[in-house]
Amino acid sequence: MTDPRAILQALPTRGLADVLGITILELTPTQVVATMPVDERTRQPFGILHGGASVALAETVASLGAVLNVDLERSNAVGLEINANHLRAKRDGVVTATAVPIHVGRLTQVWEVRIVDEQERPVCISRCTLAVVPR
Repeated sequence: MTDPRAILQALPTRGLADVLGITILELTPTQVVATMPVDERTRQPFGILHGGASVALAETVASLGAVLNVDLERSNAVGLEINANHLRAKRDGVVTATAVPIHVGRLTQVWEVRIVDEQERPVCISRCTLAVVPR
């Protein structure tokens, strides 16, 4: 089985994650942790963290966790549904997302993502469902 960490490191770009400044801190099959700055890249026009940026962060950590739980030579994990509750406005600094699996099945996975500020106060809570599809 191919190591997903090696695949991630070998990519020339991580796409939207690079654009938004997302940094992966922990990457295991049972937990993924990443940070994202709240700056001109991630704020909406009124100066607070854009909900779409929070959702992009949530889907990034959930997707990375999901691929750690599949045989990448045979399958891939792709986003099927995501929801998010935005709980607190954030104007600057850094948010941290922690994703943990709720369900890791043969055909689907469900991940819970908690995004917090520097004081561990919740900024966004998300749930992401991923489909496990053949390569």
